[in-house]
Amino acid sequence: MSAERPRKDYRKDKQIKIHQPDADKVDKFNPSNRIYVRAVEGLWTTIRRRMGWIAMLAFMLLPWIPYGDRQAVYFNLAEQKFHIFGLTIWPQDLTLLAALLMIAAFGLFFVTTYLGRVWCGYTCPQTVWTFIFIWFEEKLEGSRNKRIKLDKMPWSFNKLWRKTAKHAAWLGFSLLTSMTFMSYFVPTNEIYTEVFTLQASGLIYFWVFFFMFATYGNAGWMREIMCIHMCPYARFQSAMFDKNTFIVGYDTKRGESRGPRSRKADPKELGLGDCIDCDLCVQVCPTGIDIRNGLQYECINCGSCIDACDQTMSRMGYDKGLISYTTENKLEGKHEHVVRPKLVGYGITMAVMCGVFMLALFHVDPVRLDILRDRNQLYRETDAGLVENTYTLKILNKTEQAQQYHFSANGLTDYQWIGPKTIKVEAGKVYTLPISIAVDPYDLKLPITKFNIKVIEENTNKDVEVEQETRFFGP
Repeated sequence: MSAERPRKDYRKDKQIKIHQPDADKVDKFNPSNRIYVRAVEGLWTTIRRRMGWIAMLAFMLLPWIPYGDRQAVYFNLAEQKFHIFGLTIWPQDLTLLAALLMIAAFGLFFVTTYLGRVWCGYTCPQTVWTFIFIWFEEKLEGSRNKRIKLDKMPWSFNKLWRKTAKHAAWLGFSLLTSMTFMSYFVPTNEIYTEVFTLQASGLIYFWVFFFMFATYGNAGWMREIMCIHMCPYARFQSAMFDKNTFIVGYDTKRGESRGPRSRKADPKELGLGDCIDCDLCVQVCPTGIDIRNGLQYECINCGSCIDACDQTMSRMGYDKGLISYTTENKLEGKHEHVVRPKLVGYGITMAVMCGVFMLALFHVDPVRLDILRDRNQLYRETDAGLVENTYTLKILNKTEQAQQYHFSANGLTDYQWIGPKTIKVEAGKVYTLPISIAVDPYDLKLPITKFNIKVIEENTNKDVEVEQETRFFGP
């Protein structure tokens, strides 16, 4: 027998080279691998902060504004009434909410097509709350480098009290956020008193703590995970982008090749571009990306990298704008087209929807009439030889005051109304009124006659009329 031939190990001959990422960035879901955001000052940071203050103050103060005997903005889920200053929206008017959501959607499409993901960078609650939590970090743990150093240090009294104070501040602000949000659904003058005196219901405590820990987790721990992995907008925003959309872009032709140098050195003699590779644009980014690698879906267009780069360019004596709000066409040296069919289409659709919404808003009827016809008996003949149909009228007073209503029937000849023709309905109440209508059978030309029941609101300077169609059955 011949000797056994040695087997060749093909695994050594055909090894596949695998890119090994930085070990510090492998597990982005691990809180210990969090992004340490560096503080930066500049034009876009100032704009973002002021817009955040406006959004925050509006959110915090709206529930405290009084309007009559209630707060100005109050969503009463128990009674199914949504109060927005003088406007009261009932479940029957929720088409207004659908129209408002459509306007918001097309508005987002329009802004994204024109200015990119600026909603995320400047007004998204996740961004606003994240930067507030980062502010607490900076005040209690120090600058970016100090926070990194503190996390690497062994536990000590200094580290313990700083971490405790930070998380206490996060939880306190999260509780304030939760209480403010709940005060849109529970009267403000009740929820704070009941919660802190331990008199609130278990359901209220559940939602208060639910929203508190949701805020604490989202803005304190998850941060960029929410923006990158959980927000659906990050995924479908690219469908609205084109080469004329304003994005945060890095001018590769001007910046490359990048490299460090002294301020007095001429970059052209060194064969370098304007980028000194300081990495400040990466350190200030809340999602931890390098904008010099090109457009990435993680970019929220906050402009922090622009402010950081402009500061560096100023210190070096170079022109600003190495990183700027620009378009792909401009970066490629092509002509920009601001007005384009997709942008015009979104704008026209949004304008039409706004017009329809305003028209519907100003024509919301302060009273609603629903007619339920007796289906057990189509009709009956009275002793006087008349044909009688029975109905149940439901009248909803959608105003804030008691109203008096008068009824009539249009479309029937010489009818008899059996039941009250004038009633009084308290504010925000539904009145159920059973009535009957009798007609001489000789006045009925068809077995089924369509007619309208009209309700007139009599207590206002201008009468409000609402009609509802129904049917009268005869022999």
